[in-house]
Amino acid sequence: MEWRLHRAGPADAAALSLVAGATFLEAFAGILDGPDIVAHVTRNSSVAAFEAYLADGAIATLAEAEVGGAPIGYTLLTAPDLPVAMEPGDIELKRIYALFPTHGTGLGPALMVRAIDDARACGHHRLLLGVYGRNKRAQRFYEKQGFAVAGTRRFRVGATWHDDLIYARAI
Repeated sequence: MEWRLHRAGPADAAALSLVAGATFLEAFAGILDGPDIVAHVTRNSSVAAFEAYLADGAIATLAEAEVGGAPIGYTLLTAPDLPVAMEPGDIELKRIYALFPTHGTGLGPALMVRAIDDARACGHHRLLLGVYGRNKRAQRFYEKQGFAVAGTRRFRVGATWHDDLIYARAI
């Protein structure tokens, strides 16, 4: 599948919401409880949630299929909200997801490069992210991208608490 990336704005909130819900479901169906997934996506991936992120200065990149422009992945950079010692110039990669049919096409690494470039362009020096502690595939991806474990946190999805790892990388 051919794809393109662009900086997302308020007009892209619906597309971001759609791909956020789809990718979260795809990543965690059969791993997390269904009602927790629904509650999490409803609260954190709604159109209103993306409108609020963007209004608050978040930087989003939207990946779209070259043919037809369907949303197939995205990133979201925000002010850090993680329980690790903050350093001047920190920014959080709150989300990076791509639909399964794009895995192996280079979209994931391209989204990461774009997130790093956007963070640097805004004067940031370290990129932080949280990842589900049992998501070994994502952990391998982040480690391949130069991230290292910097801490842990408890993260709630729906009504259930999970253990996450916090990764950091100088940029």
